[in-house]
Amino acid sequence: MEHHLLDYYKAIENTSRQMLEAAQTENWDQVVRLEGACAVLIAQLRHKSNIEQLDADQRKEKTKIMQRILRIDAEIRCLAEPWLNDLAQMIDRSSPAPMH
Repeated sequence: MEHHLLDYYKAIENTSRQMLEAAQTENWDQVVRLEGACAVLIAQLRHKSNIEQLDADQRKEKTKIMQRILRIDAEIRCLAEPWLNDLAQMIDRSSPAPMH
């Protein structure tokens, strides 16, 4: 089955939604796995965009999808920020003191 360019945007949006759901339940391992899946989709999208162009209606749909992805990403970042701060503190505490 051949995927069209817009299908990749939709797949990225779907995976982003799954990431948000995982972040809402603090399943950070799943968030990381899904982030990797998004990276693969983005690479495929870049490749496909070199050989396929969107028409005007598809570009409008792409814009709507991208706006939704950006909103989802912002929500994920808000949920992840406290976890990232905790992680940074744990790393700082476990790092050996610098020698002078």
